[in-house]
Amino acid sequence: MACESANVAIEFALVLPAIAMLLVGTLFTGLVVHAASSLNNAVEQAARCYAVNASQCGSAATVQAYALSRYNGMSQPTFTVSTPSCGHKVSGAVTIAFDVAATSWNVPLSATACYP
Repeated sequence: MACESANVAIEFALVLPAIAMLLVGTLFTGLVVHAASSLNNAVEQAARCYAVNASQCGSAATVQAYALSRYNGMSQPTFTVSTPSCGHKVSGAVTIAFDVAATSWNVPLSATACYP
């Protein structure tokens, strides 16, 4: 009986790192997907506000502040505002950095929206 419990402990010790990496990887992937979705939503709402609501989003600085207030992801993105031929354009970019043990990953995200 003691030999069986030792075998179970060894098997658990072999499987635990793989399960832990899978769990942490899934969580990081969820954070990146959430940040990408939030960035996309922020630029869409800011472009619409820039085109429709001149009292709240009348200048480039107020549009950038509005977009930043709509972003809910990790890190702080940089927003740019312009008025090309497509209408009122807002772009956002952010780099998400993950530091795990001795390694580091940088995931660049960007989104652009143009509202006529």
